[in-house]
Amino acid sequence: MINVYDILETIRMIQDECLDIRTITMGISLLDCIDSDIDKACEKVYNKITSKAKDLVKTGERIEKEYGIPIIHKRISVTPIAIISAACTEKNPVKFALALQKAADTCGVNFIGGYSALVQKGFSVAMMGKIIKQSAERTADNQCIGPAKLVVFCNAPEDNPFMAGAFHGTGEPDCVINVGVSGPGVVRAAIEKHPDASIDEIADIIKKTAFKVTRMGQLVGSKASEMLGVPFGIVDLSLAPTPAVGDSVAHILEGIGLESCGTHGTTAALALLNDAVKKGGVMASSNVGGLSGAFIPVSEDAGMIDAVNNGALCLEKLEAMTAVCSVGLDMIVVPGDITAETISAIIADEAAIGMVNNKTTAVRLIPAIGKNVGDTLEFGGLLGSGPVMNINRKSPAKFISRGGRIPAPMHSIKN
Repeated sequence: MINVYDILETIRMIQDECLDIRTITMGISLLDCIDSDIDKACEKVYNKITSKAKDLVKTGERIEKEYGIPIIHKRISVTPIAIISAACTEKNPVKFALALQKAADTCGVNFIGGYSALVQKGFSVAMMGKIIKQSAERTADNQCIGPAKLVVFCNAPEDNPFMAGAFHGTGEPDCVINVGVSGPGVVRAAIEKHPDASIDEIADIIKKTAFKVTRMGQLVGSKASEMLGVPFGIVDLSLAPTPAVGDSVAHILEGIGLESCGTHGTTAALALLNDAVKKGGVMASSNVGGLSGAFIPVSEDAGMIDAVNNGALCLEKLEAMTAVCSVGLDMIVVPGDITAETISAIIADEAAIGMVNNKTTAVRLIPAIGKNVGDTLEFGGLLGSGPVMNINRKSPAKFISRGGRIPAPMHSIKN
């Protein structure tokens, strides 16, 4: 039973602590759009997306108005386009990109994800290093925004509602609604009310707060599912920060007791946070999925930016933190003269962490063409702004150029 205190607490969280639903994402299967004729396939893709998602934005806005809950983005994710385009005799996947963009514009959504490929084997991190560098160079006149829309995953979840890694997995239903919640400000505020709490008490506070945040996501997902007439998929209860003051994962870690995010103890504090968020979330919903934990993007988190600028947070420490958090090296700006081989080596390091620890990791680096350490790229919106971070200048080129494949770890043969 909902009481007056619960209602007032939720209102306070929304007004004062940056609580919101980050996204409702409609996942749409395009498997029935496969056709050997690429133009016919693109037409089918456009028609299916605009048919299924025609009321997505309107539904999100109606829920916002009815319940007073901010829903920041309405998004679509689709079957990886590489799967659809593989059947086409004409190999021109750009046609699919244009069809997706047209469909997204027609539906009025903020993002559409799934212009991607599942390449667990037979692909090269060496190639991705070159592509990321080229993407930055081609968008150098627009804050090098290209790589901000490109992420390389290891152990990618098939029901992730967050961009840029969202796609609709081949094992997912034909159409489904996934919800991504956010609430770093709420967690930080809860911790700050207990300055003398012990570590285990802090963990309990985070669990209880994550429970409340997830319940809101459950409500929105259930309501959107009912209104749209499609199944409710999952709530991804990741703590996704924004550039807004007070909405920072770094500030949570500092609230736990660190002078600055990045100092010694940061990885342990992040592990505590991530674990407590998951424990609290699974008690609040039987539909928890996606990534669910804590994001640590630099450009999207005001506290992370401060930690970089004051010298407490470096790329190597961020890499260590990725071993215990939800994703990986996310929205990190690096000097424009970084080599493609160094980018590839960073991807390889993150993939190794993901494979050995059987967890999701990812890399989204933005080479700032023409800029050096201390400069800034301004992306705007949720992407925020990113300070150019220092990198190790010793070359990994020979390692990357050897070719071949790193053998799978032992746990891959556990069956």
